[in-house]
Amino acid sequence: MTHAVPAPLTGAVPAPIPLREIAPWAIFAGVVMLVLLYLVGIDQGVTSLVPGAMIHEFVHDGRHLLGFPCH
Repeated sequence: MTHAVPAPLTGAVPAPIPLREIAPWAIFAGVVMLVLLYLVGIDQGVTSLVPGAMIHEFVHDGRHLLGFPCH
């Protein structure tokens, strides 16, 4: 009994994705990244959109790892 080995795909090129389909997802990802940058890097608890120091304490070690001063 012989097993058929599939031939390698040659010349298979992925179809290009139109910019108008990528743009909404790229904008959404950019906004999410800016919000995360604010929460990790800028939010100090004093001038924060979320009152209290909960976010600051939650991301404290990450701030130091990324090089943001917080003390």
